[in-house]
Amino acid sequence: MPITPATATHSSSNGTVEAILLELVDEDGNTIGTAEKLAAHQAPGQLHRAFSVFLFDERGRLLLQQRALGKYHSPGVWSNTCCGHPYPGEAPFAAAARRTFEELGVSPSLLAEAGTVRYNHPDPASGLVEQEYNHLFVGMVQSALRPDPEEVGSTAFVTAGELAERHAKDTFSAWFMTVLDAARPAIRELTGPSAGW
Repeated sequence: MPITPATATHSSSNGTVEAILLELVDEDGNTIGTAEKLAAHQAPGQLHRAFSVFLFDERGRLLLQQRALGKYHSPGVWSNTCCGHPYPGEAPFAAAARRTFEELGVSPSLLAEAGTVRYNHPDPASGLVEQEYNHLFVGMVQSALRPDPEEVGSTAFVTAGELAERHAKDTFSAWFMTVLDAARPAIRELTGPSAGW
């Protein structure tokens, strides 16, 4: 689940600019190498480490984000609270917390591991492929959002019923239902049975 434009770079410790690398993994999630971000997503795709975050408010509503229109992959579609890729050697938990703050301007008041899921989702619109070993996280958000407009087009808190209605009429990311279904046991534990997840 790409989190920045394909041409994005980040500064290394010595001040030079370098391409974003992803951590390639085997079917058991063991690191086997690295690949440049866009190359890893070109068909047929290379299996790489990713994360998906699901944050809820005190009422048990899920925070959705609509991906900014400037994204090179799945622009303008709705998806879970935050998703992306750890840098090579970065712990998925640390990456999830970092990107949640970078994209939405908030730090979760609670963030817990919720398992992993492996999937292969081609994106017909772009021709890119999501071959991911995805680490799932659930948590709470209790502070005001400050979304980065280059990352996030819009946000919405939804109940389980509202999500079903929205999912029927709006376009969601190819991976959304896969990661949501995989995270449901942890979501139910977090939100309680009355929330309906």
